[in-house]
Amino acid sequence: MRPLSYFVSDVHLGLRVADPAAREARFVAFLKDIPAAETEALYLLGDIWDFWYEYRDVVPKGYTRVFAALQELMDAGVKVFFFQGNHDIWTYRYFEELGMERLEQPCVRTIGGKVFCLGHGDGLGPVPTSYRIMRALFHSPFFQRLFSTLHPWLAFRLGNGWSRRSRLGRSEAYQFKGEEEPLYRFCAAFPKKVDYFIFGHYHCRVDLPVGSARLLILGDWMDGASWIRFDAAEGQLFSC
Repeated sequence: MRPLSYFVSDVHLGLRVADPAAREARFVAFLKDIPAAETEALYLLGDIWDFWYEYRDVVPKGYTRVFAALQELMDAGVKVFFFQGNHDIWTYRYFEELGMERLEQPCVRTIGGKVFCLGHGDGLGPVPTSYRIMRALFHSPFFQRLFSTLHPWLAFRLGNGWSRRSRLGRSEAYQFKGEEEPLYRFCAAFPKKVDYFIFGHYHCRVDLPVGSARLLILGDWMDGASWIRFDAAEGQLFSC
C-alpha cells in the first residue's frame, strides 16, 4: 500500500497576475517532488487553471510541463483525481483522456481509515442567490453550447479578461468568517461522520474544528504554494 495522498487547489495557471511563469514553475516543481513510489493519489481540488474551456476539437494551448509532470505521476501508478472549480468548470473529456478521473463535490472518500469530504468549495452551504444563479448558468449545458459558438480567439479573451478583472478587483486577502461562512455551516450540518473536510476556493488557509472533524481550506499559489499531505501509515496530516 502506498501511504501518501496529496491535495492541492487554486493554482490559477494562466492568470496574468503577479508572475504566471514562476507560478507554473512552482507547481511543476511540486508535482516532480511528489514521491511517486509512496503516493497513492493526488487530488486536484479545482481552479488549477484560471480559465479552461474545451471545444470538441480544441483545448487551451500551453501547460506542457504541467501535463508532462502529471503524466509521469500517473505512469508511475499515482491516481490523479480532479474537481471542477469555478474557473475551470468547462472540462469535458480531455483530462479523462489523459488518465485523470473527475469527481463531483461533495465527495466522501475513506483514505487510510479516515473519512474525507472533498471538493472545490464553491456553492456549498447557504450561499447568496445571485451566486447560485451565476453558478447554474455556468454549469448549464445550453449556455455552454452557446458559448461554444464563439471563436476561441474571442472566447478566451473574454474568459481570461473577466478572470483577471475579478482578481485585480480584490484589494485585500479574503478573511474567512468562521461559523458565519456558508461552507462552515455546510460542514456543520453534513449528515455523515467525517474526519477531514478539505476544500479550496477561498484563497486563504483555514484549519478549524467542526465538531469532531477538521475543516481545512487550502491557500492559493499567487505568490507561494499551498498543499496538504496525508500519511495513511502514520495517520498524520500535514498542511503547507
